[in-house]
Amino acid sequence: MSLRVSTFAEPCQLAFSGATLGLVEFVTDLGLSRIALLIAIQFILIFLGMFMEQVSIMMITIPIFMPIVKAVGMDPVWFGMIFLPTLEMGLTTPPFGMLLFVMKGIVPSETTMAEICVAAAPFLLCDLIAMVLMICFPIIPLWLPGLMC
Repeated sequence: MSLRVSTFAEPCQLAFSGATLGLVEFVTDLGLSRIALLIAIQFILIFLGMFMEQVSIMMITIPIFMPIVKAVGMDPVWFGMIFLPTLEMGLTTPPFGMLLFVMKGIVPSETTMAEICVAAAPFLLCDLIAMVLMICFPIIPLWLPGLMC
């Protein structure tokens, strides 16, 4: 009996199973607008960010979200520029955002978690404003990558 070692060069098993195609068909059949779909993806990412780290979330969600993004006609670069700040927002979102616990570890011991959450709120608001601007005006995140072509 020999063990088979998986390598990164092998094609994704998710694609072979047909799960990606089925999920793309399911989401496109829902009839959601691009913005509604993007907001739903962002809520999923923020929820996951409260409990998991960024790399784990990316490893789980990118193989699922990218075929959907391409199928509905979103620019993958624009989606990536929205994806990463959304992950950062999830890590800062109370009650279990991992960055909140990092902040708790570096502040004086008498600082409460509630105070840390209140201190993080302006940063979440700035991220939300930046997110709205990037969604409403796609040229903002795509300007610099557009210079490379």
